[in-house]
Amino acid sequence: MDLPRIERRSLVLLGATAGLALLASGCGERGEARSAGDAKHDDANEEEVSPAEDLMREHGVLNRLLLVYEEGDRRLAAPRANEPILVIASAAGIIKRFIEDYHEKLEEDFLFPRFEKAGKHVALVTTLRKQHQAGRSVTERITRLATAQTSENAEAKKDLSGAMRAFVRMYRPHESREDTVLFPSLPQVVGHKELGELGERFEEKEHALFGKEGFEGIVAQVAKLEEQLGIHELDAFTPT
Repeated sequence: MDLPRIERRSLVLLGATAGLALLASGCGERGEARSAGDAKHDDANEEEVSPAEDLMREHGVLNRLLLVYEEGDRRLAAPRANEPILVIASAAGIIKRFIEDYHEKLEEDFLFPRFEKAGKHVALVTTLRKQHQAGRSVTERITRLATAQTSENAEAKKDLSGAMRAFVRMYRPHESREDTVLFPSLPQVVGHKELGELGERFEEKEHALFGKEGFEGIVAQVAKLEEQLGIHELDAFTPT
């Protein structure tokens, strides 16, 4: 016996609704799988920082520390000189740990020998090595002078000021020559595969020395020094 028309219509609607629900469920699962796949795809294709780019951004940290030195030097003549002296001491500590013991060691261990072996920029590399040694001597001098006692000693403040100026004067051309001459030539003395291996070794060294935060953690430390000196707002450097 035929079902009443209204019951037949209800069964048709029920079947259609169930089909749509199954379709939506399947689409949702495929959508979730596709989203997860996209995330993996994005992670896999995330562009890594090349060795040259890595070293250049570390030069950015150095440049910010040179600004700290310049501002600290400017304030040494102020009555309360102990405040900038303590910031200067912290800056010198970061320069020693991050620039001299890490960044420059990477250059000396992995870059300079390759340029020397290839006979490329040999005279430049010789000067860069010499300046690394000179910079370490100046940093030791700054560290020795950047104490609270120096604020009460006019001669010591003068010596500290002279050491910071010498450091800034040498490192501005030093890093600019590396950024514009040495680093861009790196692919000419190192193969593509070896470049990738260097990048991995740089990253491993960075996290071994500075923990999980690595470069970003150092940048945060420098930013705190800038804030203590009141030079943290970039727009303050804009000419009016």
